[in-house]
Amino acid sequence: MLLNPFLPFSTAKVLGLKATVLLLLTLLIKARVQIVAGSALGIFLLLLQVLVFLAVSGGLLLTAGGAAFYATQQRRSAAA
Repeated sequence: MLLNPFLPFSTAKVLGLKATVLLLLTLLIKARVQIVAGSALGIFLLLLQVLVFLAVSGGLLLTAGGAAFYATQQRRSAAA
């Protein structure tokens, strides 16, 4: 009987690892491009990375705000 070595990992952990690898790979490519090709493409990749970070942060902020608003509405309806 063969044991699955990934059994202890949940889907969230696997997706988190994939996202980390993608981020590190992007940083590595960006650094190599900056060294080899100069700054134009490196700056573009840096700006793209910053924009993606801001978009994800904004999405998390909207999600947290929506959850707080929903919890406030639930408390008001329970108190009434």
